[in-house]
Amino acid sequence: MFEYYKNLGINTNREPNKIHLNSAPAFLIQETVRKGIGRLTKDGSLVVLTGKHTGRSANDRYIVKDESTLDTVWWENNFLPMTPEMFQKLKEKVIAYHNEARDLYITERSVGADETHNLGARLVTTNPNHALFSNHLFRDKMREFNDSDYTILHAPELTLDAKEFETRSETCVVTDIKSKTTIIVGTLYAGEIKKSMFAAMNYELPTRGILPMHSGASRLENMETSVFFGLSGTGKTTLSTDEGTYLIGDDEHGLSDAGIFNFEGGCYAKTYKLSKETEPEIFEASNKFGAMLENVVMNDETATVDFFDKSIAENGRSSYPLNFIDELEESSRGKLPSHIFFLSADAFGVLPPVARLTKEQAMFYFVLGYTAKLAGTEIGVKEPQATFSPCFGAPFMLRHPSEYARLLGDYLDRHDIKVWMINTGWTGGAYGTGQRFPLHITRQIIRSIQANTLNDTPVEQDPIFGLNIPAEVKDVPQTLLAPQKTWPNTNDYTAKAEELALSFHEQMKKFGDFYDVNIEGAPLHGRK
Repeated sequence: MFEYYKNLGINTNREPNKIHLNSAPAFLIQETVRKGIGRLTKDGSLVVLTGKHTGRSANDRYIVKDESTLDTVWWENNFLPMTPEMFQKLKEKVIAYHNEARDLYITERSVGADETHNLGARLVTTNPNHALFSNHLFRDKMREFNDSDYTILHAPELTLDAKEFETRSETCVVTDIKSKTTIIVGTLYAGEIKKSMFAAMNYELPTRGILPMHSGASRLENMETSVFFGLSGTGKTTLSTDEGTYLIGDDEHGLSDAGIFNFEGGCYAKTYKLSKETEPEIFEASNKFGAMLENVVMNDETATVDFFDKSIAENGRSSYPLNFIDELEESSRGKLPSHIFFLSADAFGVLPPVARLTKEQAMFYFVLGYTAKLAGTEIGVKEPQATFSPCFGAPFMLRHPSEYARLLGDYLDRHDIKVWMINTGWTGGAYGTGQRFPLHITRQIIRSIQANTLNDTPVEQDPIFGLNIPAEVKDVPQTLLAPQKTWPNTNDYTAKAEELALSFHEQMKKFGDFYDVNIEGAPLHGRK
């Protein structure tokens, strides 16, 4: 049973300590409480804190640089190189740490709800709550593992000597593609576990002609599916769990000619401002035994959680298995999507709430990956700032964006998939002046598209971005559809829109030939 781990160097004879292999979630919750790592709410949710790391350590992400990754990894994407020799030294350090007098928790799970295109994920961790997270976010083991599968060596409370290991800090998340091994040290944030496997899928699947997608997905009663691309805070999870639809998954999927499949076995939802009124399914799933809440404020006397208190972190999270959602597509698979949505939270208030994209625009905006940071979300951010994350998930895209965009374009050519831009951000002015599009308006637009009522609706072309805006959408005020009409001063709108359009051109020029080839998808303003 432990043969693989013995060969890895793990001491499996560690009495009085134990190795807990593939333990039941209830046992892992019990262990987390017993060890003083977490507490239960009155509804049974497990509450844990992740210390100073309440989000991903984006600047501590390493890839082992060798002959196999030298020309296949997109090194400009904030990936730091590590030598094979240093990786081996770090691996020995972590295994020695694991072999000290402590319990270990091991899970063996699968990533990807596809019989062929899945990866195995072994997690070896010192903390039961992280094993629980693996149970939530990964899937039941689909087959016997082999050399193509990955192992995650997880030592969240091990502090590295940055000088000894030539790392940027005491925290390190590093993947060695050749040995299929990821090491995570110095951070308790559970999201690093799932994102490390998402990155592995992003590297492996394109060689099989599969497009990995940082996206939510759901289906309707008639089995038509929708895919929602979007960065954090744009509404990806919220819109893919809309009432009346069946959730396929909220974050990571693969697209093949056979359809789409979810990578995960659970959800990892943001909890700040979570309420029963606005997101009933996520709220209910987060408030039951088995769910794990990270970095939320809990009242010690009442054992209740205040989701509107961000004093610990705005990036509070809830993880739970997919079967906590009532309206669920149990197979975690769907047909080829009828509609793909690019969600952008435009804090400048100049993009329309909906636009139908041409193939060229779809390719352009896919690689652009635009949203906006709000004032106050980061130190030094005083006003909205344009933010770009190619393919709507750059930190996890190990290959160059053009590879993923080429796959997207191929699928658009082969299948009748319609692509839409949805602005879930501001209207009537920028953040601080205008207002955010009400969620019910965005939902009504999405529902109209899913009902295929906008496929042939007359459109008006925006003169600055060249976007095709539907002339009318049922139950949506017509004045909201054209952003310039919502601003008090048209000249102010034009100036801000032209400024944003130029920033799109400047961002895409970084991609050289891809920008030149796909210039027909770029904003009209700023084209040469």
